[in-house]
Amino acid sequence: MTDAASKAATRAVFLDYDQAALDKAYDQRAWAANAEQTMARCREAGDRIRATLPMRADVRYGDGPDETLDIFPCNVAGAPVHVHIHGGAWRIQSKHDASFLAPAMTAMGAHFVAIDFTNLPACRMTDMADQIARALVWVHRHVAEFGGDPDSILLSGHSSGAHLAAVMLTFDWPRLGCPADFIKAALCVSGAYDLGPVLLSARRSYIELTAGEAERLSPSRHASRINCPVTLVYGEYESPEFIRQAQSFSRSLNAAGRKSELILAPALDHFAINEALGLPGSLPHQAAARLAQRLKDPV
Repeated sequence: MTDAASKAATRAVFLDYDQAALDKAYDQRAWAANAEQTMARCREAGDRIRATLPMRADVRYGDGPDETLDIFPCNVAGAPVHVHIHGGAWRIQSKHDASFLAPAMTAMGAHFVAIDFTNLPACRMTDMADQIARALVWVHRHVAEFGGDPDSILLSGHSSGAHLAAVMLTFDWPRLGCPADFIKAALCVSGAYDLGPVLLSARRSYIELTAGEAERLSPSRHASRINCPVTLVYGEYESPEFIRQAQSFSRSLNAAGRKSELILAPALDHFAINEALGLPGSLPHQAAARLAQRLKDPV
């Protein structure tokens, strides 16, 4: 390698990161040795739950082949509705990978809805966001059909799903026929909320966005548009960039005068924190339970 090439390889591309360090900071598997095993446990648990727990599977919210959702009802009429967006770096996994969360969420008295949508690169991220928006509109309009309260919708997401959940909080909902504040609370677990540094990392190889699209899909830059309380959870053993992203989004929400809570989950990595969300008594699940309770008993 020439001296010029060597200097280029070690030049800072974002904050103090050179290219290799930034790429590693957005590769969660580099920070979690048991990532594959943890994801497999969640998927296997979800398969068992789908075979045993009462549910309405593959309900269509749109015309696209991936535009379906799963509904896991609780036994409480007029209960809050917890809608979850799965993670997977915007390019893998499906609503089936969120099924393992259903028992823990329905047990706390909330209907649980897992959304499916098209992954990259079969669509663009802008299309993905529009799909999820259509799903949320469908939920708002149809929750009463499965015993839910359209005025008590909690939205959550993990990893890329947390990013997409935060993007939903900035949408112009009246343009889509919904109240501006129909999402009453949000739980964002281990997300990246500003796409600027993400698009400087190796992930730019499969995320194609214009500068304007990246700006619009960076909710940390649009905190003033958010109309509900937001709880942000991140793990102690996540990559430094995912930790910084949560802390930065929290500061943006606070600066905009929005209600927010920032929670550090000790000794959890990016994948373990997702598994913990489905474990009653864990910090992530407690955060979800508090938000659901606030929807049942609004101040």
